[in-house]
Amino acid sequence: MTQPASPPMNIAFFASSLVSAYWNGAATYYRGIVRALHARGHRVRFYEPDAFGRQQHRDIDDPPWAEVIVYPGEGDANARRMVEHARGADLVVKASGVGVFDELLEEAVLDLRGPNTRVVFWDVDAPATLDRLAADFADPFHALVPRYDMVLTYGGGDPVVEAYRRFGARDCVPIYNALDPDTHHPVEADPRFAADLGFLGNRLPDREARVDAFFLRAAGLLPERRFLLGGSGWDDKPLPANVRNLGHVYTADHNAFNRSPMAVLNVSRDSMARYGFSPATRVFEAAGSAACLITDAWEGIELFLEPGREVLVARNGEEVAAHVERLDPVRARRIGEAAYRRVLSEHTYAHRAAQLEALLEGRDAARAVEVAA
Repeated sequence: MTQPASPPMNIAFFASSLVSAYWNGAATYYRGIVRALHARGHRVRFYEPDAFGRQQHRDIDDPPWAEVIVYPGEGDANARRMVEHARGADLVVKASGVGVFDELLEEAVLDLRGPNTRVVFWDVDAPATLDRLAADFADPFHALVPRYDMVLTYGGGDPVVEAYRRFGARDCVPIYNALDPDTHHPVEADPRFAADLGFLGNRLPDREARVDAFFLRAAGLLPERRFLLGGSGWDDKPLPANVRNLGHVYTADHNAFNRSPMAVLNVSRDSMARYGFSPATRVFEAAGSAACLITDAWEGIELFLEPGREVLVARNGEEVAAHVERLDPVRARRIGEAAYRRVLSEHTYAHRAAQLEALLEGRDAARAVEVAA
């Protein structure tokens, strides 16, 4: 166990799900953060509702590094009972996008604040939350933002930080996605996932047009190449003949999915691309598998991976197709291995957990990350 630089904390985490990635793109992020906090001596209780079929599509059992508390996804009294159950924690986290009870929890957790309890709003989709606030000045969350001890986000950089401060946040700090090397790592290629280019992502309204433009457009331009699509919601989507649709890909298969095609694609959602500085979990999953990653262009990519050496960047489907055409297995492997070395040295969840500790203790976050490395 990594020794914490601060006293061990009891942490209550209200979020979508730790045990299921089903319609839950933040699962990898939560697992990485929580597991790294446990490794540093902290105790986490993770409160998640039984909603959206996630408990019926678990991809991990209750882990030894967190206490998972599942509560009914209906009935406000159930959510309020969970909030009361968390009383006495040193740190209470309300994550965005629980999917049910969000407005209730946003307000209720603030009643737990006290001399020995800090309450943090952890935004795993800051662009959506900020757009929500900008669109409705009567939204009750406006009055709540300044009451949180801190706002954390999993992306967004200065644009998101400045926006949250305009809405009254005491402080706003990105805790970026990262790699859990025990979960995502290089494996042998799997024939099930053989392809020239793979893309893994659920079908979402503010992502679909970009998937059309970057992934399906490239497939249409390269009819002789093989393309692989994974994720939920694509079953009734018209696809080119050279695109094979796998449906939901369980977390246990993500390493093989990333490692087996010659390259894999990251396509940001509209809002994430607009704000920039928002590497999706799949960026670090792919790099952790030593995959050759092609990503759509967004501001800030060079803070995480070096374009041309550790990642390939494309502004449209034509550029994606050009990258695929020029790639060969040797170059693809070289890019993937360079990305793997970079994320291991700078972008693991151990680095992120050290950063969080430093923020909470008022220490130098950059120094804490160096120590974690």
